[in-house]
Amino acid sequence: MFGEYLKIGFDHILDPNGLDHLLFLVALVVLYAINDWKKVLILATAFTLGHSLTLIISTLGLFSIQSRMVEILIAVSIFLTALDNFVYDKGASNIKYRYITALIFGLVHGLGFSNSLKSILFEESIVTPLLAFNIGVELGQVLIVLITLIIGWIMIDLLKLKRKHWVSGVSFIIMIWALKMIIERF
Repeated sequence: MFGEYLKIGFDHILDPNGLDHLLFLVALVVLYAINDWKKVLILATAFTLGHSLTLIISTLGLFSIQSRMVEILIAVSIFLTALDNFVYDKGASNIKYRYITALIFGLVHGLGFSNSLKSILFEESIVTPLLAFNIGVELGQVLIVLITLIIGWIMIDLLKLKRKHWVSGVSFIIMIWALKMIIERF
């Protein structure tokens, strides 16, 4: 049973029909280079923690919010993260801000999947399924983070694209996509 929920979590992140997590993670980490991998993994983990907290709270029935509103908030979180890339200073003092942002937006994204997760929980105890699911989510996120960092390295270090142009281009595309999602969800 653990393996099933691990796979569900992993697949949730990589599902091409639900680009929300992918877009958010890419927007969150596109600023960073491969040598920033520790910071980036902490960012992804902060997002997972937020995601996990709302999954637990919502799955236990302690909190719920209209799914349409959650879907709009998810798209807004993607847009704001990509927009922030245009002004964000990645200095050491600002990384805490980025961690907090990832955690808070993780809370919002967790609400988006909580109803679906409730419908697939087969066991009386939710501890093992939620743990397995969240480990799967984290593994999927690590894969996305690594792919994003490697593509960034190729674009900047091998193809000599300016980092500013790489970050701005990717962030702009994500902003447009998120804006489209916001409009569709209203």
